Amino acid sequence: MRRTVSGAVVVLGTVLLGGCGQSVTPTGAADDTGVRSIENCGRTVTVNGEPERLVSMMPGTTDLLVRLGVGDHIVAEAQSKGAPLNAELDSQAVERLSEDGPPSREVLLNVAPDLVVSPTSYEFTAEQGFASIDQLSDAGAAVYISTAGCFDRRKTAEVSDLIVDIENLSALLGTERVGAELADDVRAEIVTITQAVDDQPKPTVAQLFIEGTTISAVGAGLEYDIIRTAGGDNVFDPGDPEFSDFIAAVISPEELIARDPEVLVVSVMSDAHEQSVRALLADRFPDVAAVRDGRIIAVSSDAVMPGTWGNLEVLRQLAGAFHPSVF
Repeated sequence: MRRTVSGAVVVLGTVLLGGCGQSVTPTGAADDTGVRSIENCGRTVTVNGEPERLVSMMPGTTDLLVRLGVGDHIVAEAQSKGAPLNAELDSQAVERLSEDGPPSREVLLNVAPDLVVSPTSYEFTAEQGFASIDQLSDAGAAVYISTAGCFDRRKTAEVSDLIVDIENLSALLGTERVGAELADDVRAEIVTITQAVDDQPKPTVAQLFIEGTTISAVGAGLEYDIIRTAGGDNVFDPGDPEFSDFIAAVISPEELIARDPEVLVVSVMSDAHEQSVRALLADRFPDVAAVRDGRIIAVSSDAVMPGTWGNLEVLRQLAGAFHPSVF
């Protein structure tokens, strides 16, 4: 992909991203005693000094923390789903707390974190047996939830929320210089892609998650905005009644056929899952334009989780797939 990162693009990015709708402005400060505070999901997150025992609640979050220069402070990772540990980490020093879902309350508290970083608020649902934010606070651990994963933000989230997370986390972790450079890189990349696809014809797109024979479409939130920013025209819309309560909804086969998208983006959990999804689409929807023309794009379901470096990687992937003549 052609990529231009310059001071001019970064300045332009600040203007463009500031005017793209719902973006959240990060706030953070460290006082003279070393106490660091930021606003996150409608609450104040405070740490005393620089956190030394970090727990990442999924591999994509781990990757972001490593890029922020605090990999040596990660003591545990959750929801690994069989993924290898980030290559820059010491596998002997990082405990894997869970595979397919959040760790139990006892397991998480047992590693004595002072900061837990999570993609969404779901990981702290006490009713599911997970440690709540209050319980972690009582144990001396602060909690940071990715901006796009805040409960009130899920339906209006944007890919630029990753910038907010980088700046917020770097303020908490005392890595502001690294965070500023990383945020500028993300901002410049988003602007470069936005400018490149701006005058290109937009293919119609549907994003699906298929489990068994159940088909869910994504019509709002982070994934919707990634498609929009990459230059696609989602055939579903946040204003559709199906998405009044959540970013995704189960749809019927007839609905997918009627929408007839030119491109299908499918979220997959593994190579085997991707193969089964492609087989189902080929068998049941051979006349849908995207299937007929071979324009099915598989993206990692972890990479489209809020606050992960994968958000930017998926944006690049989709921009290139939507507009191969440009990238």
